[in-house]
Amino acid sequence: MSLAFPLALLWAGLTVPIVIFYILKIRLRRVPVSTTIFWQQIFDEKRPRSLWQILRHLLSLLMQIAWLLLLVFALTEPFFTWEILQARRVILVVDNSASMRAIDVSPTRLEAAKKIGQQLIAGLRFRDEMAIVAAGVQPQVVCGLTGHERTLQTALAGIDPTDGPTRVTAAIDLGKRLLTDAKHGRVVVLSDACFPGSDKLTEDKLVELRTIGTRAANVGITNFQVRRSLLDPIGYEILTEVTNASDRPAECRLDIDLNDAPVDVIPLSLTPGQTWSKAIEKTSASGGRLIAKLSQIALAAAGEEESKTADGKRSTAAAPDALAADNIAIALLPKRTEQRIVLTEGNLFLRKVLEVNPLVKLEVVTKPPEQYEAGVLYVFHKQVPQAMPLGNSLVVDPAGGTDLWKLGEILENPIVTKQDSDSPLLRHVRLDNVLLPEAKQLTPTDGATSLVTSLSGDPLYFSVERPGQKVLVLTVNLDQGDLTFRTAFPIMTTNALAWFAGQAGELRESLAAGAVSEIPISASDTLVCRSPAGKTHPLPTGQAKVAIGPFDECGLWQVSKEVTDATPQRKAQNGTPPRGAGASVPTTLDEPIIEFACNLASKTESDLRIPAALQSAGPQTAMVAGWLVRPIWFYLVAAAWLLAAMEWVLYQRRWIS
Repeated sequence: MSLAFPLALLWAGLTVPIVIFYILKIRLRRVPVSTTIFWQQIFDEKRPRSLWQILRHLLSLLMQIAWLLLLVFALTEPFFTWEILQARRVILVVDNSASMRAIDVSPTRLEAAKKIGQQLIAGLRFRDEMAIVAAGVQPQVVCGLTGHERTLQTALAGIDPTDGPTRVTAAIDLGKRLLTDAKHGRVVVLSDACFPGSDKLTEDKLVELRTIGTRAANVGITNFQVRRSLLDPIGYEILTEVTNASDRPAECRLDIDLNDAPVDVIPLSLTPGQTWSKAIEKTSASGGRLIAKLSQIALAAAGEEESKTADGKRSTAAAPDALAADNIAIALLPKRTEQRIVLTEGNLFLRKVLEVNPLVKLEVVTKPPEQYEAGVLYVFHKQVPQAMPLGNSLVVDPAGGTDLWKLGEILENPIVTKQDSDSPLLRHVRLDNVLLPEAKQLTPTDGATSLVTSLSGDPLYFSVERPGQKVLVLTVNLDQGDLTFRTAFPIMTTNALAWFAGQAGELRESLAAGAVSEIPISASDTLVCRSPAGKTHPLPTGQAKVAIGPFDECGLWQVSKEVTDATPQRKAQNGTPPRGAGASVPTTLDEPIIEFACNLASKTESDLRIPAALQSAGPQTAMVAGWLVRPIWFYLVAAAWLLAAMEWVLYQRRWIS
């Protein structure tokens, strides 16, 4: 045994005055009394027994000296060498991914894991240390290596559930880096093991996996996306995927709403392990939030297949759905706005393809107008002005030159040899087998982008983008050839209208939990990201692009500008009053400039079935601390106070004086 503070033994010198006080006799005062009869009677009743009297005083002296020596020895903080050499280093990895929200273990898997973690913390010996790592969307060290029980318990209780994927393997690697001594260290993982490769964790002697949960049945939405139709200007397509991650048949109902208005209701009957998917086509000019919900989920009870009734129907007995996070999904549908178009009278097919577009408000004129309005798309067929106006312009088969190009000869039968397939203007368009006779030979000025090029190198379809001006030119003669009879013509027109309207986001992808997105920002803007739960996170400033995420919560995330409200009477959006008279409140947010839809969208997290090999491993033993849970000085102090209590009891019973 060694002593941390051997100089504390000097306090043992206090035994000397204690002994002196017992040896020292107090001189009695002489007091005259009238008679000694009563004193003699007391003396006869309490006649001292010399040997017992000495023992009584000696026992009292020894108990007080022992009390003092116990306290002095505690001050030296003694310890055994093996306490340091065999001190354990434990890394507690807590899985707080989406699957740990399952309620097959009361109240949830995560709370059950925390209870096991509390027992492990209570089982630490003196000199043992533990660190806690959360294995959610991003593995992070919640608490570093420490032996302080209250700190560890507080850190464990502060781990919040997330909707992100499991990162247990990365968390284990992070925990191993915290271990300096692998001989007496180990990594204890509290997880439901519902992730690929969980069975291989048992092969690592340094890792101990403790599973929480059962082979719970679950039905969830594993994919939900929406995009605008490539042909119908107001149409959109919904891609939905529902998975029955269980060993039992399941029945449910899928409700799809757009801005709280019903879009579709689909009853589903799924076999064990079945994944149902469908592309649903709908029409709506208005955009908004598209929400899919699973309701009336009924999972067949275990063994129900063998207990069907005579008519072949299953009973209504059902097991509850264990995870609610994947029963709802959200997607954002881009809005379509009406376009006002002024067309110079010309080709019938060009006019009809614009008229049939429900988003177009068409006006036909006989010649180019003298004045041009802002926000109007001008379509010039053959007739073109000398100087192209600012704003948006679509030119088809120009009969003359302008400030943006020079007119040359006629190309009799140009052959398309090059096409910019990456351009949104040519999405789903092929022109290499289309007859394009009598196309105009145009020489555009600098800054033009050639979209379709002929064998001679002349542009047949090009765009010009300048500040405040967007011009699209098609040099083909629509009255000749077969372009107007091909499906490529209305698709080209739809793409052109979307390009002029700035509708680049045909697909606003719904992100899976744990994803990261990047958006361009202005260096002067102060942006704030708001989570679905209402928590705000300021974004970095002074950068051209900023990364947002990882998204650890399902729902709608919003990015807004932060606005300073200098009015002292107004409250901020979160309800916090201004600080003092005239104080500004920089917590008021503008309307969202961009929104992100985040869904669980993970078959791995929706599958709550613990691997059978890990589930059948049986109950796991707790980490026992042994008899020396606390330091030696704690037991010495406890023994000292126990000795003091014994002396008090003996004194009260007059066994010592």
